[in-house]
Amino acid sequence: MKKVEIKLKDLLESRGMSQAKLSETIGIRPGTINDLYHNRNKHIPRNVIDKIVNELDVKDIKELLTIEETDV
Repeated sequence: MKKVEIKLKDLLESRGMSQAKLSETIGIRPGTINDLYHNRNKHIPRNVIDKIVNELDVKDIKELLTIEETDV
């Protein structure tokens, strides 16, 4: 089975930005950013993705999302 993984942790580390700073800058709750950081979201609203890719200057969606194989 395949699973979509969010690579927000990698993006923030490569940009030298904290979860708190991203949350403050884009106006998304810190808890939501933390859930994305740790891949705990079941869904991600489109407007959240839009805000993240604009703030972090994501050029390719592969920088934010990847597909992983799982054993389940």
